[in-house]
Amino acid sequence: MKQEHEILFEPMKIGSVEIKNRYVMEPIGPVGFCDADGAYNQRGVEYYVERAKGGAGLIMTGVTMVENEIEQCVMPSAPCPTLNPHSFIRTGKVMSERIHAYDAKLFLQLSAGFGRVGVPSVIGTVAIAPSPIPHRWMDGVICRALTVEEIRTYVRKFADSAEIAQQAGFDGIEIHAVHEGYLLDQFAISMFNQRTDEYGGSLENRLRFAVEIVQAIKERCGNDYPVSLRYSIKSFIKGWKQGGLPGEDFAEMGRDIPEGIEAAKLLEAAGYDAFNGDVGSYDSWYWSHPPMYQAKGLYTPYNEILKKAVSVPVITAGRMDDPDRAVNAIHNRQADFIGLARPLLADPQLPNKVRAEKFEKVRPCISCQEGCLGRLAAYTQVSCAVNPACGREAEYGLTPALEKKSVMIVGGGIAGMEAARVAALRGHVVTLYEKTDRLGGVVIPGGVPDFKEDDHGLINWYERALRDLKVPVVFNRDVTPAAVEKADPDVLIVATGARPKRLKIGDAENVLTAEDVLNGVKDPGDSAIVIGAGLVGCETAMWLHDKGKKVTIVEMADDILALTGPLCHANHDMLHDLMHFKKIGVMTSSRVTAPAPGGFKVVTGDAETLVEADSAILAVGYSSNRDLYNEVRNMVPEVYTFGDARHVSNIMYAIWDAYEVARSI
Repeated sequence: MKQEHEILFEPMKIGSVEIKNRYVMEPIGPVGFCDADGAYNQRGVEYYVERAKGGAGLIMTGVTMVENEIEQCVMPSAPCPTLNPHSFIRTGKVMSERIHAYDAKLFLQLSAGFGRVGVPSVIGTVAIAPSPIPHRWMDGVICRALTVEEIRTYVRKFADSAEIAQQAGFDGIEIHAVHEGYLLDQFAISMFNQRTDEYGGSLENRLRFAVEIVQAIKERCGNDYPVSLRYSIKSFIKGWKQGGLPGEDFAEMGRDIPEGIEAAKLLEAAGYDAFNGDVGSYDSWYWSHPPMYQAKGLYTPYNEILKKAVSVPVITAGRMDDPDRAVNAIHNRQADFIGLARPLLADPQLPNKVRAEKFEKVRPCISCQEGCLGRLAAYTQVSCAVNPACGREAEYGLTPALEKKSVMIVGGGIAGMEAARVAALRGHVVTLYEKTDRLGGVVIPGGVPDFKEDDHGLINWYERALRDLKVPVVFNRDVTPAAVEKADPDVLIVATGARPKRLKIGDAENVLTAEDVLNGVKDPGDSAIVIGAGLVGCETAMWLHDKGKKVTIVEMADDILALTGPLCHANHDMLHDLMHFKKIGVMTSSRVTAPAPGGFKVVTGDAETLVEADSAILAVGYSSNRDLYNEVRNMVPEVYTFGDARHVSNIMYAIWDAYEVARSI
């Protein structure tokens, strides 16, 4: 390995447990990875073992409930050791033994539950909290305050669950969480905790719940059984359901840094052996689950403060996949361990590739959060946009093809490249045709803004993978039916993508497409109207604003991101809030009707406004390019079309559709 990266592979301890390196798989809710008994199913076992095989020194499981009566989850939603201890031990033991075979350690993350942030698809309309406070997601719902007896039940169930985990071979526990605004964090924050008994009032009282938990576990499992705490030193809450943005001046309504320092010291004194540190809350979800609009390594300055307050190890995550950034965080005393969650979904082999000096071969996480958090909340299943096999490793992996076939792929966008990669891996003879001189398709313009650099990183990863597989790529070739007939492939895949939709606005010539502006083909001038406030329109507007342009968005719907926004709330909310914070002009329920001297006429209701602009930029969507497919669909024994050529969608579905088809050829 590179000498400068050796520090990442030094053995380190949490409590009495030695971990072979500094890489920690961070927790992500294990929805879909358990059975009705609250035990891990085979999918869950394979999912965690795959990350241990990839080189992570410590595997942290996701949210594991300690009970299922006070806050009842729809099962199977999350593991729960106390529901059927024998079943949990049986499957947990299999998982821990397999993970230990790779010399990795395994901590079970135990949760006090959701409280006011419970996702309706998981907990229904159950609404508990420290006090009668508003629910995060369900408007008009006021949470019920827990009784003291229920709190004591939770504490006992934590000890029971830890003991069961110990019997199942888990090497330690992580407590979830005095972070992100979950139930235990709600008790710790005065904004949410308005109690007047021993669990409310002073900071010591508000932390009593978390203190009693670690003390109960240590008493039951032994002082040498390590317990880590998921912890946020700052909440970034500026109001109910309102988060503070990077660089924004606001009054912290949650936990601010001075109290965060004091709380950390009290919690360390109570017996916690490590802090898994970040910042944020469900009211500012884009801090806890950073989209591409957040800086990489965003937690490092906060964990630098945390490390000065405590003497136990600190785990730092937050877009830390770059090993050089990870090394700098360790040297700068901003981290002891490097936490990776989404990057290990995208590429479980990341630690091994860093060790082997092959970081350039790591499939990048693009921070879209479509396959992980978006699908977790919407469909109660965790996966990954760029890694379709994530979360279904055993049943959805790749196997060699029984019959080698010639595969002709037309279109070098993400869908075409994924199909070429998978088909070649399985042993088929693949040729990829692209009508331009570059691979990447619509992701090329989409990845132009600096906050979307990982999209271009994904293109680079595909280009490298195709070179390694020696897949011939024919550039500048507009494939015709005659060319298909001449090639005579066994399988034809048409992944010709989509074309930007165009509108005529009178006789104006300064009407451009977002694609042309992003690619640098057209100059928008110093001011522009962006027509369409979907994801492309908003990101283009923000990119132009950051370049010093004056931008106004015009959208026919009554809000931005109403039709084509991100699936994940963190991405949606941050982009929405950034538009307001950056003071980008937004005109909703409006339409551009005609050019005018110096700009364009915009109608809102019955009112007409002249908006000054050098250009109008169209971001009104794409139309599938199915021309070739319609001509050749009956010329070859096997013909497929997917990606935007089948249905205009996003990167995730382009990859998933291509993977599904190519793995079956």
